[in-house]
Amino acid sequence: MARVVITGGAGFLGSHLCRRLLADGHEVVCLDNLLTGRASNIEDLLGEGLRLIKVDVTEYIHVSGPVDTVLHFASPASPIDYLRLPIQTLKVGALGTHRALGLAKDKGARFVLASTSEVYGDPKVHPQPETYWGHVNPIGPRGVYDEAKRYAEALTMAYHRSHGVDVGIVRIFNTYGPRMRLDDGRAFAAFAAQALSGRPVTVHGDGLQTRSLCYVDDLVEGVVRLTESGLPGPVNLGNPEEISMLELAETLIKAAGSHSEIVFTPRPEDDPQVRQPDITVARRELGWEPTVSLAEGIELTLPWFKEKLVA
Repeated sequence: MARVVITGGAGFLGSHLCRRLLADGHEVVCLDNLLTGRASNIEDLLGEGLRLIKVDVTEYIHVSGPVDTVLHFASPASPIDYLRLPIQTLKVGALGTHRALGLAKDKGARFVLASTSEVYGDPKVHPQPETYWGHVNPIGPRGVYDEAKRYAEALTMAYHRSHGVDVGIVRIFNTYGPRMRLDDGRAFAAFAAQALSGRPVTVHGDGLQTRSLCYVDDLVEGVVRLTESGLPGPVNLGNPEEISMLELAETLIKAAGSHSEIVFTPRPEDDPQVRQPDITVARRELGWEPTVSLAEGIELTLPWFKEKLVA
């Protein structure tokens, strides 16, 4: 049994990781300021090997006793969040990563950074391999998230090279599943909530921009494998099956049994045209690839959205 500290553990991905780690027999310490996370995501786990500490990891991190692994997943992670919270997003990528790395160094723990496909920006290479350096506008509105994660990666590797910290970097592509916030601004959440409510489904631009959607259980499996592997990374984790936003909207409307119409709205600034992971490294080094199809994932996720819409 390992003792794992996870920052952002009350968030969408973090809460799923907490559940998986507990199921694997580990003790989990969750650090979260609940800025975008929700205590309700993990409240049923409290006392079952999980401890929640409400703290802003950009200010200070202290965890008494031994720590085997530090998973740094704290950050606003959807456009609506990091455009609303630009300074907090930059601070958690910079100061929060610094604090979390310091904890890992102090405890002799493995450190795993939740980075993002957004480090590739609006890519000129497709699909995106880990060797691609990206095409990011550092002063654009999305730059606060892109550059926070790029800096976090650089700081992680500096601690690895200068202090010998055992690190791993995972670049996470679009992920969906239960416990997403209905209002988090991600396309899947927005389309699902609109379709189930019978409201117009709002698609940016012409809807031909693409994303690659990975079901959360597949993503968590990849993170666990990377954590246990000792690989420094970075490693792309995501579903290489690409889908246009228009097709996703149509698929969710059909799955919801809805009669919602599709309404086209202006594209946000610096919105990537394409997004598709090259997962060659994950397949080769971790033996990992997604197993849940989009149709299966939608079937697993829509009941949760229905429940939240009724509540």
